[in-house]
Amino acid sequence: MKMNRNLYVLALGVFGITTTEFGVIGVLPEIASAFHIPIEKAGWLLSTFALIVAVFGPFMLMILSSFKRKNLLLSSLFIFVAANILSACITNFYLLLIVRMIPAFFHPVYWSIALSVAGEASNIKEKSRAVSIIFSGLTLATVMGVPLATFMSDFFSWQSSFLLTALINVAALAGVWIYLPEIQNINGDSKGFSTKIFHNKQLWIGLFLAFFTITAMYSTYGYMAEFLKSITKMDGKQTSLMFFLFGTVGIAGNRIAGKYMSRFPFQTTLLFLILLSGIHLLIGHYGNQFLPMIWIIGCWGLVHSGGFLISNMNVTSSISGSSEFINSIFTSCGNFAVTAGTLFGGFWIGRYGIEHIIWSSIIGLTLALILVLIKRKYTETKL
Repeated sequence: MKMNRNLYVLALGVFGITTTEFGVIGVLPEIASAFHIPIEKAGWLLSTFALIVAVFGPFMLMILSSFKRKNLLLSSLFIFVAANILSACITNFYLLLIVRMIPAFFHPVYWSIALSVAGEASNIKEKSRAVSIIFSGLTLATVMGVPLATFMSDFFSWQSSFLLTALINVAALAGVWIYLPEIQNINGDSKGFSTKIFHNKQLWIGLFLAFFTITAMYSTYGYMAEFLKSITKMDGKQTSLMFFLFGTVGIAGNRIAGKYMSRFPFQTTLLFLILLSGIHLLIGHYGNQFLPMIWIIGCWGLVHSGGFLISNMNVTSSISGSSEFINSIFTSCGNFAVTAGTLFGGFWIGRYGIEHIIWSSIIGLTLALILVLIKRKYTETKL
């Protein structure tokens, strides 16, 4: 019971930092309008954040390895609070971009510690469930964080969405400070991790599979608000409701992925990729029709929500030991994929138009399907 409480407290922090990262998704059209920039340039607020996480993730964990884990969690959340408050006071796009970069350095630190606690404190059968609790913070950010940020921007201003995000991180900071006990350094000194783990072919296959999966997920999802506004002709209130629907059904999707990934990893991953591909094709066909898109968004959220958990399990199950370091590598890989997806989606919009954005995701999903078959073949050969 106590371990479950610790996991839910950590998930609360994940909710806060993930809302900071992805909360701008529903606000991008308003930011683009306020600063008189194209939507793909506004997308830098998402892609640059993710790029910082991708490049500096493992190094930040190494640099800060001597500090107490709970102090690192609290410091990270405090920086997220301060950065969001500053973001609400800025009137220059490039300065906003720089301020958004600061908490990105601490994002992988929090994620890596949280995922490592889930992985190390649970037996093999319970690992997927424990990890799914941590990822419920990501799902909650999708359910509440992104829709509320979109709602605040539509009813008040884009600045108010950053203030809301700051408040969410304050709540997370208080929760971690009051309820989370001290955490032992799980893997000792991060500087001692052997580079031999990078010789593991299964690890690389898992990382590339995660990269193409998450890239495909965010190529279209990163511009969901703009698509619904321009193609489906939804207003701000309707877009907020669609984000809420997307995230709400995602709670069930995250639980389903956690349940079946531990028992049938290959089948679960394969089915996820096939279903997500089919949903994107439906978006491309029915994107300009209001009622069908409501149903499609519900199905999209149900499937999409399991992507990070499935990708994490494919990476961490490929190698044993050094869980914090492996999770920091996964966090970097995932955020590099978010960067690539956002940039690729922005490129696709600039070249072919927002109405054809789904094809940027289909390309990534096709590559991921090829890799999951290669992973299966390689695993069978080793056996």
